[in-house]
Amino acid sequence: MLFTTFCLLQQAVGQETPPLPTFEQLEAEGAIIGEIRIDNQNIFDLDDPRENNALYRLANKLHIRTRPSVIRRALLFESGDPVSAQVMEESERLLFSSGFLYEAIIRPIAYHDGVVDVEVITKDTWTLDPGIGFSRKGGDTRSTFGLSELNLFGTGVAIGYKQQDNEGDITETFEYSHPLLFGTRGQFNYAYVTSDDEDRQLFSLSRPFYRLDARWSAGVSGFTSDSLVSTYSGNNVVVGQYRAQRDFASVFGGWSKGLIDGWTQRYSIGIDYDNAIYRPVPGLPTPESIPDDEIRVSPFVRYDIIEDNYAKLTNRDQIERAEYFELGFRANVRVGYAATALGSTRPAWSYTAAISNGVMLADERMIVAAAGVSGVYTGGDDENRLFSGGLKYYIPRSDRAVTFFGIGADIARDRLVSTQLTLGGNNGLPGYPTDYQRGDRRALLNFEQRVYTDYYPFRLFRLGAAVFFDVGSAWGDEASGSSEPDWLADVGFGLRIFSMRSAFGSVWHLDFAFPINPDDDIPSYQVLLLRKTSF
Repeated sequence: MLFTTFCLLQQAVGQETPPLPTFEQLEAEGAIIGEIRIDNQNIFDLDDPRENNALYRLANKLHIRTRPSVIRRALLFESGDPVSAQVMEESERLLFSSGFLYEAIIRPIAYHDGVVDVEVITKDTWTLDPGIGFSRKGGDTRSTFGLSELNLFGTGVAIGYKQQDNEGDITETFEYSHPLLFGTRGQFNYAYVTSDDEDRQLFSLSRPFYRLDARWSAGVSGFTSDSLVSTYSGNNVVVGQYRAQRDFASVFGGWSKGLIDGWTQRYSIGIDYDNAIYRPVPGLPTPESIPDDEIRVSPFVRYDIIEDNYAKLTNRDQIERAEYFELGFRANVRVGYAATALGSTRPAWSYTAAISNGVMLADERMIVAAAGVSGVYTGGDDENRLFSGGLKYYIPRSDRAVTFFGIGADIARDRLVSTQLTLGGNNGLPGYPTDYQRGDRRALLNFEQRVYTDYYPFRLFRLGAAVFFDVGSAWGDEASGSSEPDWLADVGFGLRIFSMRSAFGSVWHLDFAFPINPDDDIPSYQVLLLRKTSF
């Protein structure tokens, strides 16, 4: 009560009212949340003369703002709850992660008699995407058109259709997502993808661990696919093809004691059903080996541990927009067993594990590292396994310049040759054609000097630039014919155009990349134009 007493004394002697206390101070005072006001702002601020013009007024009229009820349901607090600074910060992160908001601020606006009124300020993004686009990477040209809406009628529902033409290979995609089903924390997702080589459907219905203090989760998911799988020689030529049909379903439930002393532990159990069928295709070359058909019915257990430690920064992977980096320790492990008594073709252990951590050093230098492994063990020599690891290092040189280092490595052992690891084009080493190298091992080092300008044309786009250098290799006996890596390198520069008001977080890349000491069959440069979600 010291802060309250101090305020009353100041008022009694006629001094100015001090600034409102922070949520940390309010929590220490034992304050209770009173009124919650929702200020759901439109895309453009018409009170700002720079944004008050005919085009932006039209955009605001055409756009349906996020409904206050949607924002209110997404919050992790209600009137009458005790103030928690952690809950306020996590609520901001959840609102921001929705995609259809480019700013979310929660602040106290009045404090009286131990009760604090709270204001939630949100700014919408433009959520309608006509899906018209063009990209070029690694010598391949891709065009796209469609229509997507990430915040249908302001409800948070996402729906969209997209058609991609990649050198004559047409892919159509339909997606639907509902993040707050029937006003609850339930989520529903559905997607259908069809192309000349594949048909795939996916769905999920779940109540996830939506917050660090969530106590339970449950859900069901599944997918079905029918795809044409190609195997390649060392010079990237198709040497065999076969069809893979797969039906998968999973159901799970989880529980937790919630957030305790900055840590959350979660426990889950469930069961998977996985039926895979492989067939040669008449008229197409048959590879030397085709996987055997297999059914797996696998009960599983899972354990997660998460540390509550996040950093809110700007000018790292995007331009002049807030970014949340998870710096706390996070790990999970999942183990399942396919038993013949349940209908499995043969006994098999399945496993996945992942670990990540971040460190904030002096001068806001930041290291984020992650590693994961997944696989299936049947007791023989045909174990399927994939290991991946990586590290990112951000070194700010100023508010508008960052030096970035990235290191990544993958090791695969999988009888499905379609999981071969590749390098080239947009998949690392942009100075080389797409998938120029293949193998069951891959390593890549990336260096970038990033610049984030203050230029804000039309108050729609933020501009940046980068100079980059890459070294990497993909190798392995089965894919490349060599057990030793053939290291490749390139250098280049590029322009970054960040769509500030778009819900899709699009960063357009225009890159010019030059291979270093390439073979004679490699062009002396590559031009890449593509849309990504980060710098």
